[in-house]
Amino acid sequence: MDDRISRRNLLVTGGIGAGLLIGWGLWPRSYRHNLVAAPGETIFDGFVKIGEDGHVAVVVPQAEMGQGVWTALPQMLADELGADWRTVSVEPAPINPLYANDFVMDEAARNAAPHALTGFAGTVGRELARRSAFQLTGGSSSVRGFEARYRAAGAGARILLCMAAARRWGIDWQACDTKDGFVVRGADRLRFAELAAEAAGLTLPRTLVLRTPGAGGVSGRSVPRLDLPAKVDGSIRYAGDLRLPGMLYASVRGAPAGGSRLRGVTLAAGERVPGVKAVIQNAHWVAVVATNWWAANRGLDAIDPQFGSDGPVPDGASVDRALTAALASGEGERIAAVGDLEEVFTGANLLTAEFVVPFAAHAPMETLTATARVTGDRLEVWMPTQALTASRDAVARATGFSAGNVVIYPMPIGGGFGRKVDNDAAVQAALIAIEVKRPVQLVWSREEETMRSRNRPPARAFLAARPGAGGTIRGWHARIAAPSSGREVAARITPRLAGGEQGAEPAAVAGAVPPYAIPVLAVDHLPVAVGIETGMWRSVAHSYTAFFTESFIDMLAVQAGVDPFSYRIAMLGGQPRLARCLSTATALGGWEGGGAGSGQGIAIHSSFGSHVAMVAQVAVEGGRVRVDRITAVVDAGRLIHPDTVRAQIEGGIVWGLAAALGGALDYVAGVPEQRNFDGLALPLLATTPEIVVELIASGAAPGGVGEIAVPPVAPAIANAIATLGYRRRTLPLRV
Repeated sequence: MDDRISRRNLLVTGGIGAGLLIGWGLWPRSYRHNLVAAPGETIFDGFVKIGEDGHVAVVVPQAEMGQGVWTALPQMLADELGADWRTVSVEPAPINPLYANDFVMDEAARNAAPHALTGFAGTVGRELARRSAFQLTGGSSSVRGFEARYRAAGAGARILLCMAAARRWGIDWQACDTKDGFVVRGADRLRFAELAAEAAGLTLPRTLVLRTPGAGGVSGRSVPRLDLPAKVDGSIRYAGDLRLPGMLYASVRGAPAGGSRLRGVTLAAGERVPGVKAVIQNAHWVAVVATNWWAANRGLDAIDPQFGSDGPVPDGASVDRALTAALASGEGERIAAVGDLEEVFTGANLLTAEFVVPFAAHAPMETLTATARVTGDRLEVWMPTQALTASRDAVARATGFSAGNVVIYPMPIGGGFGRKVDNDAAVQAALIAIEVKRPVQLVWSREEETMRSRNRPPARAFLAARPGAGGTIRGWHARIAAPSSGREVAARITPRLAGGEQGAEPAAVAGAVPPYAIPVLAVDHLPVAVGIETGMWRSVAHSYTAFFTESFIDMLAVQAGVDPFSYRIAMLGGQPRLARCLSTATALGGWEGGGAGSGQGIAIHSSFGSHVAMVAQVAVEGGRVRVDRITAVVDAGRLIHPDTVRAQIEGGIVWGLAAALGGALDYVAGVPEQRNFDGLALPLLATTPEIVVELIASGAAPGGVGEIAVPPVAPAIANAIATLGYRRRTLPLRV
């Protein structure tokens, strides 16, 4: 990697470092929990409480949005504790540095720093995360970032319970063990419930001895998920299910992109709609408040909001021009480099190709929703959020309430993967509630959600490679023009820590360094301001960098006259886990060489600490692409809950199908033409292919699973289509 220290990198790391050195000695190095015990509960630490009825309540800061984190994290703790899984429950964590996602901040800081300073930058990132109580669900980080904390919490509670039991038995506590909710020593057994209060008052030894993962009989098994029963019987309460005394309902309409502002409304028409109580006007949005949501939304249509802009309003054509111009320019920043690319490329015959991906829709089942209530100097907000602390701070900044007087109640998330990082609905609901002096529930309409969502950014890439002898690659260059979405999101949700919305960033080209043995390579990011806000999307930049890389690798294989499997496997000597995934996938997927007319394509990718290989079997029917089968082989390290992993891979494949074959957004006058699900060409049950998933047993540390299946889908399908005579380098794939 390039170790050169740029002025920008020096400013970033120097600025953070200087601030850290100034305040280091003034900040507490450890933090106390702020949990509240229910009657009969004993708090052991910030992660576990045990009740006198025997229940074990595990406190989880990560948002449950279907990825199973409310089961996986409690599993790790319960395994170390020796709990009976039938007694385990989960509750969301409050805001506290104990629950900071320092793993994500560590990664971000390391990626932004020069290679020689990554260790220092990671330390700084972790400290900043804790100091700001940075709680975030994203980046497939929940298991990777919190496993150590949950295992330590379980081990600590187990040791204290053993110490309490040993006192009663008059023995050394190390002679005790735990199993199924009991402390045991031979035939002697004492329930956790009767020991908890005494145990919590004891002092832990300086060193915690952890069990081998799975030794407690809970981790590594597909135990019943804690979130599923309520989802199946409908008893789970999402944000839109909340009801408060005297509550009103609101619907909102926001301004198009491009600095548009509210120009006017027809108030009289809205007031004639039965149930309408108020119209709240803001510079960038307008809301109608009514006795029910249907009346509020009808009132919104009736007032016919008009927005305007003093400058140009972005659309699909302007976005494409911006990306094309950026790619054609010589500007950009080198994010990764190995060797002297200029020397390898000068005078050589290169294979080149250009690729394009559009905006990709989030389209969550649950639109943005929030309920706000003001009681005296206290502002309460119920909302689904992936960024709890950022949500609180955003509401506080917008309303003038102190952060200490804003209480956020995190609700289960009905579809997120980046969308619920944003806080628009919470801020709007709070402002409306303050204005009308009543509790207000704001629900974005499906049309509003589709038009105003901050979606996966568009990108355009130019790839060049110099083939070598015997099916090798001597040099590789990827230039990727794309918005700096990571910077945009950071500026919105953590303005105190953000470094501005402009400038190149590693996150925008994450996954663009090929996994193959290529001696000389470079990856450049050309940041583009497209005039339309973008956001985090499932698998973020990996969703398009894998499409670029794996499609181009296939083109190189064809030029070399080598079948795509052999071409790849020959360059994966340094990636044994990925090579095993590829070999297994081709065996299970019935790979026949991927020759002309086969309709078979393969793709591989590593991301979030995990590795995936896919084989796609496709056909072209009536001028449309039909995907018949996708075989995926995954190495995600040690598995906590195998069934959840399998479900996430299957869901990720369907998500990837939507991006590969549909789901694109066409912007006109600052908003997408698509207004609802029917405009997104999403996969239907009838058109979803057979999906085969194989999980490779691994002793490696757990990797992420929520996002890893998305990146290889589009290139596997594109490579399969190419064998039928349709090499396509633009998403969505059409023939």
